[in-house]
Amino acid sequence: MPRQEYVERNREWLREKGTEAGVKALDKGIFYKVVKSGSPSSPVPNRGSVVVVHYTGRLINGKQFDTSRGGAPVPLRLRELIPGWIIALQQMHVGDRWELYLPAEQGYGKRGVPGIPGGSTLIFDIELTAIG
Repeated sequence: MPRQEYVERNREWLREKGTEAGVKALDKGIFYKVVKSGSPSSPVPNRGSVVVVHYTGRLINGKQFDTSRGGAPVPLRLRELIPGWIIALQQMHVGDRWELYLPAEQGYGKRGVPGIPGGSTLIFDIELTAIG
């Protein structure tokens, strides 16, 4: 498929996802759906936090490109992650599990990375298990 057609199909998928029941908007074109809520009184991370997460990443065609499931939750320095994760995780409480929908600009952008073509909308199932 031509690159521009791929990019447009990803943008259209995200626009449609944003209109679904239960899907909420964050800044910069990011959408999410709450899968499970932690306690509203549990902590939220900041840019300098180390977050401990379980996650699975997929493309809009369902192809999984990464996961931590099947092993221990992964500690990650929040400020070193893709922009969409930095924005979303600062809104999540420990115990929250969200399905996150990121426009390419908040993921890997135009260039992409191995296994993820440039212009890809990214879907992540993220569970914030702890803040390190």
